Amino acid sequence: MAQKPARKTASRISRNNSRSKDRARKKDAKKAAQIGLAAGAKAPNFSLPCAGGDKVGLADFAGRVLVLYFYPRADTTGCTKEAIDFSRLQKEFSRAGADILGVSADPVRALEAFKAKYKLTVALAADESHETLKAYGVWQEKSMYGRKFFGVVRSTFLIGPDQRIAEVWRKVSVDGHAAAVLAAVKAL
Repeated sequence: MAQKPARKTASRISRNNSRSKDRARKKDAKKAAQIGLAAGAKAPNFSLPCAGGDKVGLADFAGRVLVLYFYPRADTTGCTKEAIDFSRLQKEFSRAGADILGVSADPVRALEAFKAKYKLTVALAADESHETLKAYGVWQEKSMYGRKFFGVVRSTFLIGPDQRIAEVWRKVSVDGHAAAVLAAVKAL
């Protein structure tokens, strides 16, 4: 019995590995979608590097209200507008007893450049490992122009001083969002 050339076997192994990785990614996305964190749930803990070199975690906001917003990518149109809106209203959030933290999968270096370019005042954290993004259920399979990929679904979590989720906004439309979140903070 003749054996198939090694190249075809290696190609088949590579294809099988690729399929296994795709299945694992889809399973992670399904799990993230099922998490569906809702009001009243305990906010998942996190510890992330921030622009500026510090680390930030949920415990740093104990006893304070936290606006935790997740955005797809720094220095893109929607993400820039959202960050500028939150920065513009930051003093009002602070007066209402709330801190703001934006999280994306970007590296810290990109976040630092983003903050400097637009003079952003909100804290930005990097989650390159996607662990926090998955814990909050915002790392999901997306589709654009027929191409499927994984990315951040723009979402915001309002976390109370008891570190429980007070309100959730999913698939956020940027226009007017920061003002709506501020109104929710004031209503707490």
